[in-house]
Amino acid sequence: MYSTGSYSLISVAIGDLNKDHRLDIVVVNNDTGSINILLGQYEGFLNQTNYPTGSYPQSVAAGDFNNDTRPDIVVANWRSNDVSVLLGYGNDSFAKETRYSVGYDPQSVAVGDFNNDTRLDIVVVNSESNDVSVLLGHGNGSFAKETRYSVGSYPSSVAVGDFNNDTRLDIVVANYGSNYVSILLGYGNGSFAKETNYSVGSNPKSVAIGDFNNDTRLDIVVAHVGSNNVSVLLGYGNGSFAKETRYLVGSSPQSVAVSDFNNDTRPDIAVANRASNDVSVLLGYGNDSFAKETRYSVGISPSSIAVGDFNNDTRLDIVVANEWSNDVSVLLGYENGSFAKETRYLVGSNPQSVAVGDFNNDTRLDIVVANPRSNDVSVLLQYNRGAIAYKMAYASGGGSSLQCVVVGDLNNDTNVDIVLANYGTNKVGILFGYGNGRFENQIMLSTGINSHPTLIAIGDFNGDSVVDIAVVNYGTKQVGMMLGYGNSTFASQTSEGSSFDSRPLAMVSGDLNNDKRSEIAITYDGRDNVDIFVAYNRWPFTKETKYSVGSSPKSVAVGDFNNDTRLDIVVANYGSNYVSILLGYGNGSFAKETNYSVGSYPSSVAVGDFNNDTRLDIVVANEWSNDVNVLLGYGNGSFAEQTNYSVGSYPQSVAVSDFNNDTRLDIVVANLGSKDVSVLLGYGNGSFAKETRYLVGSNPQSVAVSDFNNDTRLDIVVANVGSNAVSVLLGYGNGSFAELTRYLVGYSSSSVAVGDFNNDTRLDIVVAHAGSNNVSVLLGYGNGSFSEETRYSVGSRPQSVAVGDFNNDNRLDIVVVNSGSNDASVLLGYGNGSFAKETNYSVGSQPYSVAVGDFNNDTRLDIVVANYRSEDVSVLLGYDYIVFVKQMMLKTGNSSRPQSLVISDFNNDGLMDIGIVNSVTHSIGIFLGYGNISFANKATYSTRPYLSPCGMAVGDFNNDTQVDIVFNSCNSDTVGVFLGYGNGSFGNVVPYSTGSRHCHRDF
Repeated sequence: MYSTGSYSLISVAIGDLNKDHRLDIVVVNNDTGSINILLGQYEGFLNQTNYPTGSYPQSVAAGDFNNDTRPDIVVANWRSNDVSVLLGYGNDSFAKETRYSVGYDPQSVAVGDFNNDTRLDIVVVNSESNDVSVLLGHGNGSFAKETRYSVGSYPSSVAVGDFNNDTRLDIVVANYGSNYVSILLGYGNGSFAKETNYSVGSNPKSVAIGDFNNDTRLDIVVAHVGSNNVSVLLGYGNGSFAKETRYLVGSSPQSVAVSDFNNDTRPDIAVANRASNDVSVLLGYGNDSFAKETRYSVGISPSSIAVGDFNNDTRLDIVVANEWSNDVSVLLGYENGSFAKETRYLVGSNPQSVAVGDFNNDTRLDIVVANPRSNDVSVLLQYNRGAIAYKMAYASGGGSSLQCVVVGDLNNDTNVDIVLANYGTNKVGILFGYGNGRFENQIMLSTGINSHPTLIAIGDFNGDSVVDIAVVNYGTKQVGMMLGYGNSTFASQTSEGSSFDSRPLAMVSGDLNNDKRSEIAITYDGRDNVDIFVAYNRWPFTKETKYSVGSSPKSVAVGDFNNDTRLDIVVANYGSNYVSILLGYGNGSFAKETNYSVGSYPSSVAVGDFNNDTRLDIVVANEWSNDVNVLLGYGNGSFAEQTNYSVGSYPQSVAVSDFNNDTRLDIVVANLGSKDVSVLLGYGNGSFAKETRYLVGSNPQSVAVSDFNNDTRLDIVVANVGSNAVSVLLGYGNGSFAELTRYLVGYSSSSVAVGDFNNDTRLDIVVAHAGSNNVSVLLGYGNGSFSEETRYSVGSRPQSVAVGDFNNDNRLDIVVVNSGSNDASVLLGYGNGSFAKETNYSVGSQPYSVAVGDFNNDTRLDIVVANYRSEDVSVLLGYDYIVFVKQMMLKTGNSSRPQSLVISDFNNDGLMDIGIVNSVTHSIGIFLGYGNISFANKATYSTRPYLSPCGMAVGDFNNDTQVDIVFNSCNSDTVGVFLGYGNGSFGNVVPYSTGSRHCHRDF
């Protein structure tokens, strides 16, 4: 147990605070107003576990020989003239050895893929037969019969690398008896060329490779027993090498390794010196030269050396096998190339060789040693007991009354940060981490007067891939939100969303509907339910800005008319027989209007590129002259004179699309007087064919286009003001259409728009009803037919409707302008086909038309409205004011009293589920999620009558990749574990005694 010096531990969180792959603990002390940080400690290695091998094992290496992602071991057995392969189970144990014959007196072993088949092979040097044996792997843990290649006299060491940059592995051998190294270039098919020899010092015992001069060509370093030095041979990159350069080391160097010990990206050298009982470290300058050696004492007769990061501090450490003290020495590195004093661990008899690998898949390196005298290998696994090294305290200030702590990366620097709820000072505190277990001074964010924050959760609540903070403010009975900017700063808290009556006990966050945004779930004191809250943009638009246009503006559209990447506005002025162009400045403001004459009483306007010159053009429907005008754009914001095309009687609405799939835009017009639509097929040069008409019903007022039956052919929908219906004409893809299908809707259907309101990839319809002051939503089935309408109230005499995602939640919303109440109604969508209650925004007098676009390039949609009576347009800019809104309630059962909850995927369907602990009914409850913020009925699992659960957490406790649950009991010194089956169900509870009775929900 570890003392924190406090009698009131109110909250705890865990995370890897110093990036050493060990979990650390953050504890909140309510009485002292401080937090304690307890860092997970490197403890060294467990006692050895020995595995039999052949006779007199001399060398060991590790690799994955059967492609199961678990390290295996290969051992060269000197007396039995074979190698032993021990396949790893990945749980710290190994299968019984399998042996393969090699040459006489095998001395050293290495692994590599010599035939480029993605299966590891083995190479062994045979000191008595003066050759190397190559055993090609089958990828299942077995190997082909050896193939031998002659080398020098008494070869003692082997290493593998690509010396001629042909992407094929080559072999280098140190020949103890002939004082040279042999290079065998690989053909990439498992065979090798004849040796090429290079002279080195006396009695070369060990060889390693590295790029010592940063020229991307591999070099060689050799340790010489007879001359007490190492030789460096620089590679030319073609398989040949320069003459050696020697560096003094200790007495009788036996083994050499290469790594970057001081993190300067330049390889360094470490040598085990048998006679002087030490290791020499030579730091590299990166220009093929090295600093003078620094020595570190180890055990008696060090015979082999290997390198790895044993304490996960990103600094390389050294391990040495000591032959005559029967142990290994571990020297931890300090990043500047120096090392701590050795720590020794007993192994077998006369250890000759050492290698490293993660043999139990715990992300911590382990050690394997070959012991000749005891004919076995020793495996030393790192401790994994959760020991705590030391603690640090961070004061939060007087009167803070800390309540809750969570950890996460709040500023995208990959370092874990800490967030605190300061109940007494009405603030959220943030300590940004340095990634080494230490933190900056606390930054305070106000939650408001008498807010008293008690609970915190973090997540991405607005879909910008930046972490935000959710806060339960007990004093104001609201859930607040602080949106993150990703740079260590946060927006001021918003909290005008949902409120609550009972005291919240626990809050968690997670993406419950797969929309890339986090939701939150809350449990309450004395309540039998869980509430789900969703983040919504409550007031997404600024106050209007007005711009004068012509007389009686009746229709508005948007487009970039001067190719400056800034949206502009075009308005059809019914009373003055011209269109007004307002060029945008890209900041939400617009230039003064420029006017272009059109026909008599223009009623509708649309935009498109009709002559395929990448410049937007304009089409206008003229009510009294029974025609449409096309104005071709010059791309600089100005337009050519109009061209006229006859259509039906009293045209009211115009839309643009490609109806015959010829990549040329066509025109469709709704004709109020002739009860039809006119389709004008485009030639792609700005001119159009004569109209073709299709009957659509009484008084068509508005037209829209989309593909309603998913056949890649565009269809038409018309709102019929006279018959209280919408008419759908399915397209054949050749510019012609089927007969209409009619759907009854509300009174006086004035406008229609299209969008996918329930995210099912099928298009839906929304219709505005001027006579009944509402809008109808008809959900599409994807086959051209639609469901019955669902109505939503809006303002008085709605005239025009448009759709867009106004709060950036990936769910389509609706905007309607109401000519009777002089406002715009915004209905935010839930993404399931239903909508929130309207929010109204004042605009000009008698608004007749609405369009949407991003006028200030802030990635938020804005609204433009044409006001018929006040002869202007209103621009409403979108902005973020996101709050939490209660979406649904999950009942947990009578007198269940849920105390804590978690969000996780219990059934491996990629959808988030909810788990709760019920303190009174002694159970846990599981709500499996459908991915749309709805859930299956609760499944209940008993925690046993004598265990009253109050806190819970999840993890994989039996390494079966399935999520398990652990809870703590409030009335006993016990925790209980439910092992998950991965299908959403769990086994019976398994209790474990803790020896201490301490209850807290923040488990």
